[in-house]
Amino acid sequence: MNLLDKEVLLVDKPAGLSSFAVVARVRRILTEQVREKAVSLGQTAPKRAKVGHAGTLDPFATGLLICLLGKGTKKATEFLKLDKRYEATICLGKVSSTGDVEGEISEYDFLGAPLEKHIPDISQVKEVVKGFKGEIQQKVPAYSAVKIDGRRAYDLARKGIEVEMPVRKVQIYDIKVVDYQWPELKIACHVSSGTYIRALGEDIGAALGVGGYLTELRRTEIGEYRVSEAMTLGELGIKD
Repeated sequence: MNLLDKEVLLVDKPAGLSSFAVVARVRRILTEQVREKAVSLGQTAPKRAKVGHAGTLDPFATGLLICLLGKGTKKATEFLKLDKRYEATICLGKVSSTGDVEGEISEYDFLGAPLEKHIPDISQVKEVVKGFKGEIQQKVPAYSAVKIDGRRAYDLARKGIEVEMPVRKVQIYDIKVVDYQWPELKIACHVSSGTYIRALGEDIGAALGVGGYLTELRRTEIGEYRVSEAMTLGELGIKD
C-alpha cells in the first residue's frame, strides 16, 4: 500500500504486539517508500520516516490504533483528546497484578467463605455496572506509561518499587453489559480520553465483591474513527 500521501493511517492492532511495535513496522514500510521516491527524483533520502501513534493500546489488546505519518505527527494532541469506545471481557473471581491477562493471576480472597455465596446474579451485575456511568474517580494503574518523577510507572512497578499513583476524574458516557456467564462478564463502554479500561474492570470486580481482571480488550472507535475502517497488518503488507 502506498503510504506517501497519508498523514493518518487507521490500523487494526492484533493481540501480542505493543503499539510501539506496530508503529515500528509501519515506519519501516514508509521509510522504504520515501527512499524509493527520493532515489527516483535524485534526492537524498532521510534515514527514517516520521511515524507516531495517537493513543496506546496494551499488547494484549486489539483494535483501533491511529498511526500518524510525516506531518501528521504534529496532530497527535488533537487525537489524544478524543473520546473512545471499547469492548472488554472481565474474568470475575480472580485478580491480576497488572489488571489484565498478562499479569500474575491469583484467586480473590473471600475470607474463607465458599465462592458460591459470592457469585452475583445478572441483576446485581447490571446494577453495579450501571453505577459507573457518569463522572468517576479513577486511580491510574501502576502498570501504565504515566511518568512518576520522570520515570514510567510500569518500569517502577516491574522493579517492585511502590509509588502512590495519581487519581483522575474521567467520564463514562455510556456502559452496558453485553453478556454475563460467570465468571465471564462482557461490557461495552464509551469513555473520555484518559480512561483506563483495565482499572474500570478491576473496579467493577471490586464493587461486585469478587475481584476481576481483563482477559480481552478491543478499541472500536476513537472520536469519529472506527475500527471497521482500519487495515490489518496483513493488508498493509506486514507479515511479521
